[in-house]
Amino acid sequence: MQHMTQESSEMNFPVAPHNLQLLEDLDEKQTRRRSFFIETYGCQMNSSDSEIVRAILLDNGFIPALAADTADVVLINTCAVRDNAEAKIWHRLESLRQVKAKLLRKKQKEVQTVGVLGCMAERLKTKLLESDKMVDLVVGPDAYRDIPNLLHVVHGSGEAAVNVQLSLDETYADIAPVRADPHSPSAFVSIMRGCNNMCSYCIVPFTRGRERSRIMSSIIDEVRTLSDQGVKEVVLLGQNVNSYHDKKSEGAADKGRGYVSSAGFSNMFHLRDALGYRFADLLDEVSRVDPEMRFRFTSPHPKDFPNEVLDLVNERFNICKQIHMPAQSGSTTLLERMRRGYSREAYLALVDNMRTRIPGVAISSDFIAGFCGETEEEHADTISLIRQVSYDQAFMFAYSVRARTHAAHRMQDDVSQEDKLRRLREIIDTFSEVVTRKNYIEDSDRLHVVLVQGASRRSTDENPKLTGLTDTSKRCVFPNQKMPGSLRAFTKEAGELASEFFSSI
Repeated sequence: MQHMTQESSEMNFPVAPHNLQLLEDLDEKQTRRRSFFIETYGCQMNSSDSEIVRAILLDNGFIPALAADTADVVLINTCAVRDNAEAKIWHRLESLRQVKAKLLRKKQKEVQTVGVLGCMAERLKTKLLESDKMVDLVVGPDAYRDIPNLLHVVHGSGEAAVNVQLSLDETYADIAPVRADPHSPSAFVSIMRGCNNMCSYCIVPFTRGRERSRIMSSIIDEVRTLSDQGVKEVVLLGQNVNSYHDKKSEGAADKGRGYVSSAGFSNMFHLRDALGYRFADLLDEVSRVDPEMRFRFTSPHPKDFPNEVLDLVNERFNICKQIHMPAQSGSTTLLERMRRGYSREAYLALVDNMRTRIPGVAISSDFIAGFCGETEEEHADTISLIRQVSYDQAFMFAYSVRARTHAAHRMQDDVSQEDKLRRLREIIDTFSEVVTRKNYIEDSDRLHVVLVQGASRRSTDENPKLTGLTDTSKRCVFPNQKMPGSLRAFTKEAGELASEFFSSI
């Protein structure tokens, strides 16, 4: 089981206009000899975005390199959610800068171009270009179509280039992503972007913009294509995936439905144009495309789980019985300061409703240790929530201030780093205790549906083993042989779904 403990300045740089016709005047031979390598940090949405960038570059004549040190262009797709994430990227940029400096000292004509993409690009903008010539290119998450043009600016003039324009519409619905591993049995499908929730600690609404959703037919077409390619698992992605709202498709205004939140939850953002196709409609349609393809979704907000979504998860065999329910804290008073829109009691009521409607559901969560003003009593409430809910997975972090957020403007980051790390360790230890009990007691001798992903690293010729992901999102290792009580032997072919009993996960 895994758990994670993980301003702009006024400078003038060339900016490529959004949706400019690509590479109109660029010499084709020059373009085709340029190679690229993409490094991806952060969330699954970034992984999906990197597949879109790969498709755009391939379509414009660039070729993939096998490694960063052999590429003409290195693009770093970044995360800005926490200080630690940005620190890793600054460290990586410094190592790339040293390589560039060495080439310049040798008076090499061709020096590697380095670009920063994604949330860190959107947050820091031109500040990235001030950092001792580390970066040549800065591109926000809605401007990836312009990367070939921006590279043309850099290669043609030797000057840095920037496009961090955010869009009010879905930007990449017509682009077929090029997967990093075409043989993987799993694939990402982005269904919406942005976030309207404005939690007081979170930078995402400022780096990803407001919520906008793809039309349902384009998503269904992409899922159908993946099914034809033999993909066995699709992960539906969005910053707030279950707030999906398609109001542009034909008939959406007539056949669609209004917004319904989870009981006891409030919405910080004023809802307009409420009619349209919602997440329940989309989940219903995509799960019908291929009964042999299973579906997950992330990352949701607890407020957007009406009963119709929960009932659909229970009814459809190919929708995984695992739901991410980011609590962030177990204290009602702290949740109010976080502007989460619910109380501890409302959250627990939703958990009970979920487990009633989806027997055996696995629930995961996120937690922040040491948010502004957190008392020992509020921290204790988080510890008790973890014990009470008995989560299957959790992602846990110490709070770090993000510029532009409500907390940065209106609150004091008054919990010491020492206390943050101590509380984080207590949260991790509590979760580890809970999940060990679940894995070895509650989950033992249960039937698990497993997507076989291939040979395990623990496999030997004498004792061949496979690894896979259960329906409840737990990684397991098991013998590649007929097991007691099994109807058939496992296959070594990745991508096969198997139903088996395990003594432990």
